[in-house]
Amino acid sequence: MLCKVYKVPMSAPDDISGVKKLLTKGEFKAEDIVAFIGKTEGNGCVNDFTRGFTTFTLQTLMSETLGISREEVAKKVAFVMSGGCEGIMSPHVTVFVKEEKETKVIKKKKRLSIGVCHTRNFLPEELGTIVQTKEVAKGVIKAIKQAKIDNFDDVHFVQIKCPLLTNERIMEAKKRNKIVVTTDTYKSMGYSRGASALGVALALREIDKDKLNNDVICKEWNLYSKVASASAGIELLNCEIIVLGNSKEAEGDLIIGHSMMKDSIDSEAVVKALKNVGINSEEELLRVVNVFAKAEADPTGNVRNRRNTMLTDSDFNHTRHARAVVNAVISSIIGDPMNYVSGGAEHQGPAGGGPIAIIARVNRN
Repeated sequence: MLCKVYKVPMSAPDDISGVKKLLTKGEFKAEDIVAFIGKTEGNGCVNDFTRGFTTFTLQTLMSETLGISREEVAKKVAFVMSGGCEGIMSPHVTVFVKEEKETKVIKKKKRLSIGVCHTRNFLPEELGTIVQTKEVAKGVIKAIKQAKIDNFDDVHFVQIKCPLLTNERIMEAKKRNKIVVTTDTYKSMGYSRGASALGVALALREIDKDKLNNDVICKEWNLYSKVASASAGIELLNCEIIVLGNSKEAEGDLIIGHSMMKDSIDSEAVVKALKNVGINSEEELLRVVNVFAKAEADPTGNVRNRRNTMLTDSDFNHTRHARAVVNAVISSIIGDPMNYVSGGAEHQGPAGGGPIAIIARVNRN
């Protein structure tokens, strides 16, 4: 198989002209697209409808191009839109293409591989619970097998789009005498992200299954995945899973590596992630295709023993602060503000930190 990745700028949530241009030029075929991961310019909160708007626009393009319904497209392709482009973060969408082809090469270096899986729809009372965790774990295993990755150490980033609770969904559960994990729709985003992230940890055996239950979700911060990234949204009821790793069965000139930021200003982790894809100098930064990272306000309200107001700012949500800070740190090193930085890192890396992954072209020298 051959995997390709394209980072496409967007001038608005419905601007897919760049994707259309690549299709017209024949850079790839629509039927080979397996996933889109985008940063849209809404607020990233419950009422961020730019995520759904971009998803609808891309699904419509795929529907018209492939001659199938949007519903069929949604089952075939993963659409992960993360809202919030605070600070200097530039809106964009990353297109993931996977061409299935036979190769006669027996031994070669591992290259980027992609696996995609959709879970079943969740009931409102299942969101943010161990039920969601277990279903995500099953999906991650399926995606890893699809990507033909034979070693968990070769999995470098698992991106998940997960649902959240709305007032309507909460009321529907109450009518059936079911209890939801929270009646705060915004907090439900964190519970859904956290349950999803623990599903990745369970699948990759980062955490023993006996340590996971409803009581630890969004409470026991020492339990986390080093490669999970989850983004919650109102626009779906299931989880869409994208596994990114390196496989000996994959061809092409792309690889992926990762590191883990211990806090929001951990620039050393960015440098380490670059080194993990073979980039050791400023001149080599042109080989970077895109950077994917999680960001969050440390639950202690401090960064390196200095108090901040991210968690107490009633005017500006803490996830928005975090995205701006982390993207600025990454941009200052990469030299490009167009990165994928998603807010809310519950169980996604250590408290206050998060995973950072880089897709890059290999050095042909």
